[in-house]
Amino acid sequence: MSITLIGGIDRLKQDYIKTAKKRGVELKCILHDTPDFKARIGSPDAVVIFTKQISHEARRKALEHAKSQNIQVHMLHSCSVSSLWKCIQGR
Repeated sequence: MSITLIGGIDRLKQDYIKTAKKRGVELKCILHDTPDFKARIGSPDAVVIFTKQISHEARRKALEHAKSQNIQVHMLHSCSVSSLWKCIQGR
């Protein structure tokens, strides 16, 4: 299973990846809006958006892309590692 994480804190990126790996999930982290944002999302099984740490524009782009590709979206306000863990467990 693959998940793209949008938003989050730079210094926690490796912790996000390790947490996902423990559950057998391949995680791609996009922490900031970039010109090639939609292309970087790709076509994962799900997208997790940390809404507290990402701009409204990036959130909008992510939702548009997910809807067009029929990708499941989970939005979380908190950007903690434990929030990601709970989200992955609930899948």
